Amino acid sequence: MTAPQQPPVTPGTPPPARPPDVDTGFWLWVVALPLMTAAHVIDVLTLQQHANALVLAFSLVFVFIVFSVVLVFQFLMRQGYRWARTLLTGGAIAAVVFSVSTLFTAERGTGWAVAYAVCVIFGSVLIAGGVYLLHRKESHDFFQR
Repeated sequence: MTAPQQPPVTPGTPPPARPPDVDTGFWLWVVALPLMTAAHVIDVLTLQQHANALVLAFSLVFVFIVFSVVLVFQFLMRQGYRWARTLLTGGAIAAVVFSVSTLFTAERGTGWAVAYAVCVIFGSVLIAGGVYLLHRKESHDFFQR
């Protein structure tokens, strides 16, 4: 049995109802965002031990700006904007590949390494689940803007 096709959104018609997969994928990404941000902050703090305070401050401000932009894109994606879903998917793939690759290549103290690994592993799994849910058939049909 095939799902009924939803008509395209026109200026006079209301948008289609948001499928549960979109809400679940959104919340997976909302939970993953602070985890991946924490992992990046751990990276900044542990790998730039000898950097001056100005470099550290700029790095942390950059992390906050990226966090804010990604959060805005997540809310736009939840409203049905396909371009936001596309940008988030590309960014998610890049973030997971980069984070997982630095699990084994960067030198960190034991405590920091465990904290980084927990944040990256859980964050990557949540992101992968969110990407999967947001590209299923019902979810794909929802993104029409």
